[in-house]
Amino acid sequence: MDMLDYIRQGSEARLKISVEDIEFVASALRDSILKGGKLVVFGNGGSAADAQHFAAELTGRFMKERKSLPAIALSTNTSALTAIGNDYSFEDVFSRQVSGLVTSSDTVVGISTSGNSSNVVYGLEVASRIGAFTVAMTGSSGGKISGIAKKTLRAESSVTPIIQEIHICMIHMICMRLDELLG
Repeated sequence: MDMLDYIRQGSEARLKISVEDIEFVASALRDSILKGGKLVVFGNGGSAADAQHFAAELTGRFMKERKSLPAIALSTNTSALTAIGNDYSFEDVFSRQVSGLVTSSDTVVGISTSGNSSNVVYGLEVASRIGAFTVAMTGSSGGKISGIAKKTLRAESSVTPIIQEIHICMIHMICMRLDELLG
């Protein structure tokens, strides 16, 4: 793939974002926040960076001044990640945190470009059992997490960097709509 093809594929994937799905997730997140809940988000590698970016946009601000919104990225606590990974397994690093931090009022977002990262799968499974509103952000295949989450946001690509770029675009769109919904 050359750079022009990369740009073309990325542009095509961006045009396939479901605005209706973005609206649905933003509304669900607003509802969570209004009933005292929070955003809990997680992923591995680049998806961990996306999770941190999402939480930062809410606790800081996106495009307009507003109060800080409750959000946490589970990949930021290295002590928890390494303790859980050491004492249990790497597959449990998100599910253990979810079981201790998430309530049924929360929105939980698992990010995985393949949709098959086992620790993301287990984290979403625990969040579902708790009764939180769950969202999967994945590539076009959907993977295992799309069968667990109440709503799946698919980046219509199989190219990992393009999927990650679309995930950031979706996160920004959710933040934009949330700013509008919360006034």
